[in-house]
Amino acid sequence: MLDIITIVDYLFQIYFYMIIVYVLMSWLPNLRESFIGELLGKLVEPYLSPFRRFIPPIAGMLDISPIIALIVLQFAERGVLAILMYLLV
Repeated sequence: MLDIITIVDYLFQIYFYMIIVYVLMSWLPNLRESFIGELLGKLVEPYLSPFRRFIPPIAGMLDISPIIALIVLQFAERGVLAILMYLLV
């Protein structure tokens, strides 16, 4: 039972770090054009794009939407883990 909770926790953590790596790759545009950059883009952009639609860049340059997306992801993780603990324990 606890194995499922651990696996879900790891999956959320992996996705969290994938977003961070993808955002850091944006500082070096050539990295986003690599195989890993394109793969991360396909996995991360569907989650980030709704946040980018509703949160405009500050001063036209600073995109804070990934920060908000990471915070929402953390809340979702806690919610899912709480539900799993309630159902499985």
